[in-house]
Amino acid sequence: MPEASLLTIYHRLLDFFGPQRWWPGQTPLEIMVGAVLTQNTAWGNVEKAIANLKGAELLPATAVDAAAQQACLIGLAQTPTPLLAALIRPAGYYNLKAGRLHNLIRRISDHHADLETFLARPTAELRRELLAIKGIGPETADSILLYAAGKPVFVVDAYTHRIFSRHQLLPEEADYHQIQEIFSDALPAEPQLYNEYHALIVRTGKEFCRKSNPRCPTCPLRTLPHAS
Repeated sequence: MPEASLLTIYHRLLDFFGPQRWWPGQTPLEIMVGAVLTQNTAWGNVEKAIANLKGAELLPATAVDAAAQQACLIGLAQTPTPLLAALIRPAGYYNLKAGRLHNLIRRISDHHADLETFLARPTAELRRELLAIKGIGPETADSILLYAAGKPVFVVDAYTHRIFSRHQLLPEEADYHQIQEIFSDALPAEPQLYNEYHALIVRTGKEFCRKSNPRCPTCPLRTLPHAS
């Protein structure tokens, strides 16, 4: 896909919606926890679980220094799984997600000096380690890379596939890595651009390019060629 086409779509969405200022989260640790909790659930439910973790002093209530954030990471690692599951219950699949959170958090606490050191590693190396953690798939890993570590990694989700395949800008059968490669090859490797673009795609998918009953007549992308 030509760079101009993707950038044109980006600017059209940005002009329509304005900056999204996404991902919600006051610290890298909170962003990482949110990336796991948001699997197969709405963000409103994740916010309730995050609030529970903050109430239990397992996430900082406000932006803090690295030492305080590291203390919360260790606290999460040491929290018994049943208690962690109870705290994140609003996010759904709480037993499964508690295990996934512990897999991630304990990998960091057991094998790295601190969270900052972990996130500062080279992108490809960090991505490989994240994907090796049970329960961390490509979308969750790339969300952590982009939003928590500030790496230039484009996050692909179901909205990306739906919107761009409906407009015949992506093959219907394209998988995660193929779609990511198309965006990465066509766009400048800028974390802020990737951040904003992903957020705008999610907003478009939720409000207009819905799975059923899409709102095509009022969609900001309605005039794109080949729209169906």
